Amino acid sequence: MKSVIGLTAAACLAGSVQGFTGTPLVGRVSSKSAMKMSVFEEYVGAVDFRGKKFEFDPLNFAESYSPFVPWFRECELRHGRTAMLAVTGFITTDFFRIPGEAYSFASIPNTIDAHDALLKTGPMYQLLLWIGLWDILITAPSVQAMGNGEREAGDYAWTWFGPDPITDKPAFDKRRESELMNGRLAMCALGGIATQSIITGHGFPYV
Repeated sequence: MKSVIGLTAAACLAGSVQGFTGTPLVGRVSSKSAMKMSVFEEYVGAVDFRGKKFEFDPLNFAESYSPFVPWFRECELRHGRTAMLAVTGFITTDFFRIPGEAYSFASIPNTIDAHDALLKTGPMYQLLLWIGLWDILITAPSVQAMGNGEREAGDYAWTWFGPDPITDKPAFDKRRESELMNGRLAMCALGGIATQSIITGHGFPYV
């Protein structure tokens, strides 16, 4: 249950990650503006890890389902933020545990084993409850507001720790790109960590 806290906290906070980095992380694409410019021109993030141009939409979802583009970006941000927390939790719980026999290395040798152990002892249901409450009380109204044009994807108004989006927009957009790049990397990393951990049965570094 090495990850009772790591994965539980990571997953619980995962929902809040999207809220606590709440900056106007994306521009909305209206039907009119979509006609004037592509989604890659309207939204930040069309770059690769080197900062080079990278317009990746092989199935052409942005053009085929343009009204859903804000939702696509909301999902990308949430999954990226969740993955960043999850990677941290996954690795941390291979080294640190909270007190208690149920959470000890003897009870749960590797983080990957925490899922089944949590189902047996109950904390996983608490995790489901808290995430469910977050989505009902926070996510649902936020998405509704985004659909009404009152909010941008990923925006939870937590801008105090970053550049001002009005007076220093270039720096602000750069910060938004960084979050997207880190989130995309974390999503790939989390899949690799889980897969390698299951295959090898080992904790960090999963070999």
